[in-house]
Amino acid sequence: MEKKCLNFIDDVIWVFRDLARKKPASLFANPFLSVLKEAHEKYGLKTQLNVFYCTDNYYGNDDFNLSEMPDIYKKEFQENSSWLKLAFHARQEFPDYPYVNASYEDVYNDFHKIKNEVIRFAGEESFTKAIVPHWLPMSYDGCRALYDCGIRTISATYGVRKEYNGNPESLPYGHAQRLLHKRKPETAVFTRDTNNTAIQSSICGYNHVDDVEAYEAILRTTKGIYDEKTGLMFKRACNGICLNLYTPETLKVTLSKMIDEEWEYIGIGNHEQYFYEDYPQYQSEFEEKLRSTFSFLCSNGYQSSFYESLIL
Repeated sequence: MEKKCLNFIDDVIWVFRDLARKKPASLFANPFLSVLKEAHEKYGLKTQLNVFYCTDNYYGNDDFNLSEMPDIYKKEFQENSSWLKLAFHARQEFPDYPYVNASYEDVYNDFHKIKNEVIRFAGEESFTKAIVPHWLPMSYDGCRALYDCGIRTISATYGVRKEYNGNPESLPYGHAQRLLHKRKPETAVFTRDTNNTAIQSSICGYNHVDDVEAYEAILRTTKGIYDEKTGLMFKRACNGICLNLYTPETLKVTLSKMIDEEWEYIGIGNHEQYFYEDYPQYQSEFEEKLRSTFSFLCSNGYQSSFYESLIL
């Protein structure tokens, strides 16, 4: 059995702000990208950075957007595109669930704002056609827009779809307002399969699979579920571990269990913010967890793959 693993990092924008303002001699003089390159060289890591168009003023008014990113690293991005890809994620970090009730135009326009800038400063080779939308849920109209943008694989949620009960306290962080704002017919709630106890009750959109048994049967494999109505393949990108939710100790236990159960495919996610010391929930073990995860997977015969090539 050929065993595959993938890595993606969500919410990526600060690294581009750093590159634009500090202008190091090389991409990999940047500390964040240096960690990824080291993991690539040692363990064959391939990674997908899921990109915001701009920073969010939740963190202050130090505004930055991708149009400010210089193209001086374009050749270096292109030379490393065999292991480092950039992808559409969302316009910015907030609000949560930005596309759960989105119009076709919302998604189409945001997608091209990001894609056009990425191609300008990193080249067509660096842009990927498989995506992990911010918070995951996408409207039906948004899925149609993504297909027209060239996307063929989208990360999906799965579980028993339930109608919202009208109680705003049944969803965390004020998410009931996001569910109701311009609500689409397909928008509902479900219980998320996650070890993040704060958001087990969650919102789902069109890219959701109700047949739990069928989806769990392929969860550990490279197979996806094809949606004939949109032409998209639904496949959960992070079927294994989101690194920021684990300690180095719990990570080792969970990975060992997956190896013992002979998972064919393990998807590893993370978020950019946890790398930065000025982020309120900074994790000093960010690098340690990345290295130990892919060292362990590599030593157990897993080959790093891009999400795009995993099931297309």
